[in-house]
Amino acid sequence: MQKDFCAPGGYIDSQGVDLAPARATIEPIQRVLAAFRALPGALVIHTREGHRPQLADLPVNKQWRSEQVCPGIGNAGPLGRILVRGEPGWEIIPELAPTPDEIIIDKPGKGAFYATDLDHVLRLQGITHLVFAGLTTDVCVHTTVRDANDRGLETLILRDCTAATETRHRDAIFSITEMQGGMFGATATSEQFLAALALSNTLPE
Repeated sequence: MQKDFCAPGGYIDSQGVDLAPARATIEPIQRVLAAFRALPGALVIHTREGHRPQLADLPVNKQWRSEQVCPGIGNAGPLGRILVRGEPGWEIIPELAPTPDEIIIDKPGKGAFYATDLDHVLRLQGITHLVFAGLTTDVCVHTTVRDANDRGLETLILRDCTAATETRHRDAIFSITEMQGGMFGATATSEQFLAALALSNTLPE
């Protein structure tokens, strides 16, 4: 949930995309975050997509494609250089800011496993089930869901906690995720998830 993806003047906004669907995810994500932060043993991980200031980790094809729809990654925008580490637009929005003890994964690609230590962290912490929220459903979220699934991890996408630049893309990802009995995982609303979480906390061990 970086400013470049859901704040005025950011990367997505510069493409002329309506930010309302992305902004609508903030409140339900806040509720889910609060529940996780109060849950013993739960691990909250934030991700940020961005590149080194020298753009040494930015593939030529990714840069070229970004330049077809906006000023392009690495170029100056209202929130600083687009998707560059350390710039204002690269930061996570204040409404969902990580606490000092929460993990942040900085990634150069769409998926959170590529060129990061996410897999290492999850395995050391014994994490087997992942709950996904954030932007965008059809790019960063689903890329990471697929990678997690290939690693044998269980995945759940919270429908109202994620959005795409086009609603039809978001809905297609929900369908693809659940096809054939859950090819890549499952989906639920945050309300359904929080209700199940509350119920599980009242069940005898």
